[in-house]
Amino acid sequence: MSDSPIKYRLIKKEKHTGARLGEIITPHGTFPTPMFMPVGTQATVKTQSPEELKEMGSGIILSNTYHLWLRPGDELIARAGGLHKFMNWDQPILTDSGGFQVYSLADSRNITEEGVTFKNHLNGSKMFLSPEKAISIQNNLGSDIMMSFDECPQFYQPYDYVKKSIERTSRWAERGLKAHRRPYDQGLFGIVQGAGFEDLRRQSAHDLVSMDFSGYSIGGLAVGETHEEMNAVLDFTTQLLPENKPRYLMGVGAPDSLIDGVIRGVDMFDCVLPTRIARNGTCMTSQGRLVVKNAQFAEDFTPLDPECDCYTCNNYTRAYLRHLLKADETFGIRLTSYHNLYFLLNLMKQVRQAIMDDNLLEFRKYFVEKYGYNKSGRNF
Repeated sequence: MSDSPIKYRLIKKEKHTGARLGEIITPHGTFPTPMFMPVGTQATVKTQSPEELKEMGSGIILSNTYHLWLRPGDELIARAGGLHKFMNWDQPILTDSGGFQVYSLADSRNITEEGVTFKNHLNGSKMFLSPEKAISIQNNLGSDIMMSFDECPQFYQPYDYVKKSIERTSRWAERGLKAHRRPYDQGLFGIVQGAGFEDLRRQSAHDLVSMDFSGYSIGGLAVGETHEEMNAVLDFTTQLLPENKPRYLMGVGAPDSLIDGVIRGVDMFDCVLPTRIARNGTCMTSQGRLVVKNAQFAEDFTPLDPECDCYTCNNYTRAYLRHLLKADETFGIRLTSYHNLYFLLNLMKQVRQAIMDDNLLEFRKYFVEKYGYNKSGRNF
């Protein structure tokens, strides 16, 4: 895919780490990297409008192939003019392959060489997803960046199982490439698997790099392994990937994990974390995690985060946010979600500046100390 519609442009490497500042050019625009991608599972980032996402600096969003295939259906979205038109988003969109949802949500999975048979989690009907079908759905959705269909082995599964799994994932990746109908306006990423085994990650990366994908995802992390184990896998995996292609770490959104991924050469991240925790009143702030529903904030008339300049922090108090959430008012979830997304997007903006200034390690030390990881352990 040397004539891929997705191009990576390196702007600068950080002197003391593997971090890199760049930009990714897509058919729907260019965004700076490193970048965090808000997740719009059902063709919407929960409670946020496209205008708000642009306002907070979201250069690209992610949508879920599995969910959109089941409801409202990829063919309906194609008839609507594609996902961008359907959801009124004119900037880049990345879609996952559906694989992770099949393994995590669906019942009665049966994995064969052909693909995966499973029960629809909405109505119990029998479904089948193959590498070709995953690509066909994403071709109908019309995303800028698609993912090849992979198996997601758990981090602690036995070596022999993981070896068979990555070999099948490589065969599936090749089948997906052949099935891709729109290589002229949709990029396709291969997904490197291999759990915690360095030789299997090496084998997986070698297979996929030889197929010349538009970019490469690092899968099978943030699935229960320790923070240290994840960093160790990233240390050797990013070095196996080409420098002229984007690198995407899937499913990672904790602030320190984002910084540590960037240090190891990752360009793109996604996670449902900021919106998921916002729905129960948990907010990320410059001083660490804050549960605004707690009684201690009932008469706290200060902003959620005094150092944040987002719409929520500029206009509303902790006491008001607590009131809205306790009263089950949707506006409260909108405001906490906006803040958490802004917080991570702004963190990545600060990280990009730190790469430019060659002081990313100093920034990490300052951020981690202030956020309180050293006091309370890791709780995002």
